[in-house]
Amino acid sequence: MAVEKVPSGTTLRLQFQTGLDGDGDPVYRTKSLSNVKTTALDQDIYDVAQALVALQEYSLTAVLRVDSAVLEEEI
Repeated sequence: MAVEKVPSGTTLRLQFQTGLDGDGDPVYRTKSLSNVKTTALDQDIYDVAQALVALQEYSLTAVLRVDSAVLEEEI
């Protein structure tokens, strides 16, 4: 029984440091953009993230690409 991986979606997630908590540890927030084409190149996604960061108030700490897929049994 073979299994096939079928891409079902991609999300661009931007992580920002928004400040510090009472103990001095960083506080993070994320902004997510869904419906990114599953065939989009990593460089293109990163370039879009950099353009969006210029519009943000907080410091960017990470650019994440989150891919999801459906596993189907091949017939």
